[in-house]
Amino acid sequence: MTREDKALSPFNEHIAALRSILSDEGVQVGADAAAYEEGARFDRGVAAFVLRPTSTAEVSAAVSYCVRNEIPIVPQAGNTGVVSGSTPDASGTQAVLSLDRLSRNLRLDIDNRSVRADAGILLSDLNAALEPDGLFFPIDLGANPRLGGMLSTNAGGARFLRYGDVRRNVLGITVVLADPEGSIVTLGSSLRKNNTGVDWKQLFIGTSGAFGIITECVLNAERIPRQNAAALLVPSTPSAILPLLREIEGRVGEYLSTFEAMSGNAIRLTLQSIPRLKNPFVGGQVPNYVLLVELTRTWEPRDGEQSLDKVLETALAEIWDTQPDLLADALFGPSQQLWMLRHSIPEGLKQSGRLVSCDLAFQRGDVMKFCDTVTTELPIRFPGVIMCDFGHVGDGGVHLSLVAPHGSEAALNPDLEGNLRSWIYEKAVNDFGGSYSGEHGIGRKNQAYYDKFTPERLKSWARAMKAVTSPSELGVPRLG
Repeated sequence: MTREDKALSPFNEHIAALRSILSDEGVQVGADAAAYEEGARFDRGVAAFVLRPTSTAEVSAAVSYCVRNEIPIVPQAGNTGVVSGSTPDASGTQAVLSLDRLSRNLRLDIDNRSVRADAGILLSDLNAALEPDGLFFPIDLGANPRLGGMLSTNAGGARFLRYGDVRRNVLGITVVLADPEGSIVTLGSSLRKNNTGVDWKQLFIGTSGAFGIITECVLNAERIPRQNAAALLVPSTPSAILPLLREIEGRVGEYLSTFEAMSGNAIRLTLQSIPRLKNPFVGGQVPNYVLLVELTRTWEPRDGEQSLDKVLETALAEIWDTQPDLLADALFGPSQQLWMLRHSIPEGLKQSGRLVSCDLAFQRGDVMKFCDTVTTELPIRFPGVIMCDFGHVGDGGVHLSLVAPHGSEAALNPDLEGNLRSWIYEKAVNDFGGSYSGEHGIGRKNQAYYDKFTPERLKSWARAMKAVTSPSELGVPRLG
């Protein structure tokens, strides 16, 4: 369906009706809808129209209308995902329901250390509102998503090791179901303990909007770290990374908030693509692997207390003395500066060529074994493709980014992405018992793999849940 076809579209009657429910600004079409039709990884579709409600009641009314008129809905939060889970397909028959105007309400309960917020609020805006009271929402992401998207995909982030994922930090949600009534359901509350039956809110967290649209949430807030220390560590070999993690955990305990790995290829391409970044390595020689380690405390420094810089230095010195074969080098520096390198990698790789990003998870001890296997086999199976792995080794996660340089034969191969994903996912799931989607959910890019790897019994359960909660077409993944 082209934009020109829309002028004669049967949706015009629905657009007029929905504008009477949401206002003219609440329904976008044509050029005004374009920003909602393209995702963060350039996936693009065509929306019949875009709905922009401002309240749970408006979401309910819009969903009810679409369900009664058999119009499929694609919920969209910040549209920062990478698996085509928040954009419409090319049919021009799906309505995008954006949460971008559902961002008016935010109420902090400082005694309960919780915050009630609309699902359309940006992560950065939430943290800006919490900062004056010394609090933050402890999910650290390179992107700036909206809360509804974070909950629907169960985002993890770079400080998972310390704070866990979104699921661990949600107390309650309000959901609109895709049924003829647009039913509004409140699940959970501000209570931190309530063991009175099934925790129904978890059904909607991490399921990509298939069972309902989250419109409001009650979140746990944590104290902002007031002290930190960070370093870039160079392991002697990739096989030393997990032993290093165990040694550091044993020496610094709960102070450890981050243990991130970055391959040399990922760093080199990022430095080439983003000239403003400073190369921190001696002589500009990037090691094969680099670890970003960070320690944090939530209180102000006390007189006589050993600083975190000293805690980290002492721990590393002990490792050098007792396990000299694990650590080749350590570079200390301001935490913000070291994080800049890590957070720049996704953008740097995107600029480096045709990018195929796989979000994988393993048992911690299998991460580097998997990466070693792919490093060996990739040049044989896919010549010219560069492996650029990075991510959350401390929790078993790895972003396996595969780059075909601009203009290369591999980059021009229309089947490259499908062939790469199939090979990587088969190896991750079948050979290593891993997950093909550690953080980013299903979406159109991963639908075929959900269908392939999910046991039939679990799919039948999902179909049953879908029939109970949101029987009409909602969201991109088909969990049944």
